[in-house]
Amino acid sequence: MNVEYTPRARSDLDQIGFRSRRVFGPAVAVALETFIRATIARIAVMPESGLRLPRRPGVRVVPLVRYPFKIFYTVGRDTVFILHIRHAARRPWEDE
Repeated sequence: MNVEYTPRARSDLDQIGFRSRRVFGPAVAVALETFIRATIARIAVMPESGLRLPRRPGVRVVPLVRYPFKIFYTVGRDTVFILHIRHAARRPWEDE
């Protein structure tokens, strides 16, 4: 499947990269960005694998195992739309 990022998701990636570089250094930032992109590539191969959110019909979520982030997305006919990449310590997005 194709992958498309919403403007919000692109902004999330930029902010995650910027903050992780500033706080943890470039090596951790590169590892985190690589892990996020690899997870998104797996989502594109297995789009139905994410958990469904009861309060957001059509939205699925995949938590990152090594890092405290969650990837929220929807599945179209031939495209996965990455909606948001959110730090897991924040208030749950599904409750907003």
